[in-house]
Amino acid sequence: MRIALAAAASALALALAACGGPQVHEENASVDEVAAKVREATGGGQFIKAGEWKSVSTIEQMEVPGMPPEAAAQMKQAMAKNGNHEFTTCLTEEDVKQPKGKFFTGNDQCRYDHFTMGRGKIDAAMRCNAEGAGTQVMAMTGTYTPERYDMRMTMTAENMPGVAAGMTMKMRVESTRLGACTAKSDKVAS
Repeated sequence: MRIALAAAASALALALAACGGPQVHEENASVDEVAAKVREATGGGQFIKAGEWKSVSTIEQMEVPGMPPEAAAQMKQAMAKNGNHEFTTCLTEEDVKQPKGKFFTGNDQCRYDHFTMGRGKIDAAMRCNAEGAGTQVMAMTGTYTPERYDMRMTMTAENMPGVAAGMTMKMRVESTRLGACTAKSDKVAS
């Protein structure tokens, strides 16, 4: 679950980075390379408005191979009860003018298979090392406007030990800009 919430935050930053008019297409690129291309495409200007963003992530499906039926039923029941996670994020003027690699993923151990944004759509796939405990593979697609986005993600755990091995999760993240940052919102890692 911790991996899923980190991925949701990553998707938030990734989708927010895609807002605006620039177009970027990269393959086999590091998070820093993608951040540099986005900065280049925006010409040093802002690609989104700074401020507080509210996001809701919803786990739509989770599969864990080999999980006993009783545990799977409990997991589905818990997902139905606690499936939505709401959080706010503050993006500063510096965040939106000069995004760094971690802005897009929250993790510098990630590498994009591909990253495409433009014309109100985003499509990306990346692999992230889970601190020596395997790899998390994420595919993300969605739509965006300068003050709102809707992202669907599929995450798969590869080469992870224990229960997480082969786990697949599908989730949706919806985010809307609320206005100026407040003391309650979290700061995006840049």
